Amino acid sequence: MQLSKQKGFTLVEIAIVLVIVGLLIGGVLKGQEMITNAKLKRIESDNAGLQAAIFSYQDRYLQLPGDDDGANARFDSAPLDGDGDGTITGVWHVPVAGTETGVFWSHLRSSGLVNGDPLDEDPQQNAYGGKVGIHFGGLGIDGHVSIFGQLEGSVVKVLEARLDDGAGDTGRIRAANSDIAADIDVTVASAIDPLVDTDLYDVVFRF
Repeated sequence: MQLSKQKGFTLVEIAIVLVIVGLLIGGVLKGQEMITNAKLKRIESDNAGLQAAIFSYQDRYLQLPGDDDGANARFDSAPLDGDGDGTITGVWHVPVAGTETGVFWSHLRSSGLVNGDPLDEDPQQNAYGGKVGIHFGGLGIDGHVSIFGQLEGSVVKVLEARLDDGAGDTGRIRAANSDIAADIDVTVASAIDPLVDTDLYDVVFRF
């Protein structure tokens, strides 16, 4: 009985397969990098856009959105008024109906400076699914700050390197561990450094 010869792969064929696999892996990694970069740029542009909207509102109406005590009479949508004391008070990520951090979004949407239902007080979401908010003071920074919630540490590190001093507890950008159930006020939370890639952080941007 004659045995049939089994033909294996040649070194050239194996090399071609390895090259193809390498190209596929490289393409996937490059695609992930592009997605991450796009989200990072959106965080940066959304923060710049939010701060521009706040300053535009203040220039136009001489009051801060959320704190504006003339909004109800000014807008057809008739949002609730703030108290006009110059500060936007309330919890940034869980705005209670009628508080200034809640009507902050309603005032911006009523003015047309931010898209959305004029009577919607819910915060916008950032590119990573966390909430975007406003707060008076936070993590050792005086004055109003914008906050982007639940960003991964690896992302915060890039933001710090691009826009600030690279440390999560100093400079104009600071980070605190995200804990939506317990951390209801960023002014009493502690800024964190060093940052851990896989942890989630609420990131504060000074105006």
